[in-house]
This record gives sequence, structure tokens and C-alpha cells, in this order.
Amino acid sequence: MRKRIYGTVSGRVQGVFFRASTRDRARELGLSGWVRNLPDGRVEFVAEGEESTLQELLQFLRVGPPGARVNDLVVEWSDPSGETGFFIRG
Repeated sequence: MRKRIYGTVSGRVQGVFFRASTRDRARELGLSGWVRNLPDGRVEFVAEGEESTLQELLQFLRVGPPGARVNDLVVEWSDPSGETGFFIRG
């Protein structure tokens, strides 16, 4: 079943290739959506795809790439809205 997740990641998540690594992992998993830095130091993301595949992305987001330190992951689940591709937003 296709689902959508929206969330934020906090900790040492900017300046450590978190967005690029998230984009790359999401694309490997065949997900669509986006990821971006927030002014307060968190990373915000949206991803759509099969629920089991979204769970795989969340496993990655709980740890992040080398050099990252994830302190908190907040996620909201909802119905998909039709995102296409997976991109880094400015």
C-alpha cells in the first residue's frame, strides 16, 4: 500500500551530506519526494512509496550518513499526494 511520510531529523544533520545521502537512498529504494535543510538546523523530508520501503528509508534516517548524529526523528504518515522523483530542495 502506498503511503506518504513527512518528517524532520534533528542533531548533527547539516554539513554532513545528509540531504544528498537521503536523496540517494530514496532513489535506490524507488521513492519519490524531497529533502531540505531548515534554518533551525533540522532536515525536513517528504517521501512517498510502499509502506515497507518507506520503513527502510526511516531506518537510514535514524542513523544518517557517516559523520551525522541523529538526536530525534519525527514522522507523520498520510495518504500519498502524487510526488514524482526525489530531489533536494533549496
